Amino acid sequence: MTPTDVHTLTDEALVEAIVKNNNTLLFEVLYDRYSSMVYNKCYGFANGVDEAKDLTQDVFLRVFVKLGSFKGKSKFSTWLYAFTYNHCVNYVTRNTAKKIEKKSVSSDSIENIGEDVDSTREFQNMRVEKLKKVMELISPDEKMILLLKYEDNLTIKELSEALDIGESAVKMRLKRAKEKLVQKYDNYTKNGQSI
Repeated sequence: MTPTDVHTLTDEALVEAIVKNNNTLLFEVLYDRYSSMVYNKCYGFANGVDEAKDLTQDVFLRVFVKLGSFKGKSKFSTWLYAFTYNHCVNYVTRNTAKKIEKKSVSSDSIENIGEDVDSTREFQNMRVEKLKKVMELISPDEKMILLLKYEDNLTIKELSEALDIGESAVKMRLKRAKEKLVQKYDNYTKNGQSI
């Protein structure tokens, strides 16, 4: 297989070849394809550039070890998104004493959350800046599923496959996370506290 052939392989074919041959050179191709995406996700959970770089390296080390567990039920990129988020959520959970600045919430993804919630009109009235700050107050798991859905635009089916839970469980987690966000937002607004 020539270097040109390697770069034209699909992610799934690359994963299969890496697992079969334990080939670190092939893994570098996957790393090149996804290192920016993984870094950006890690940066959202980190306290700065250095920590984000460390988290990114941790994710790829763990991905290399766990690559055999990728069963192809979802796209590799979807699996990697979920793997990265789970790793970051676990990291944040282990380091709860630290104040984590979660900078990955873009205004666009926050607006997407508001637009998608038909039954929860409160979202539509939330100011994006306040909503970004309220996202800091919900659990990492809740933030993860909201960001996977609204920032990364994963479908319910893709979330189900990536998180290895049923579609109804995905819908329930999304519903609870959105309700928690509305509740936190309302509490701050009613109490007149600035966020």
